[in-house]
Amino acid sequence: MKVTYHVGQHDGGYAYRLDDVWSEPFATHDRALKAAKDAAQRQHLEGRDAEISYQTPDGTWRSEHALGGDRPETAVVDDG
Repeated sequence: MKVTYHVGQHDGGYAYRLDDVWSEPFATHDRALKAAKDAAQRQHLEGRDAEISYQTPDGTWRSEHALGGDRPETAVVDDG
């Protein structure tokens, strides 16, 4: 699995997004870019196995067992 964060203008400042979900806005592009890189780096930290629940785009809730060592590949794309 690959997780890609995109950095761009949003809500009167700059922010990063994953798919259609935006972070809080930052005053500068550099701060938003750093925050996106930090978020991407945190994806590499192993954790404990856990039961997780999440909502799919069609509004359905799913539950599954997540392995703590199952970490995605990450990237940050600067959209501007």
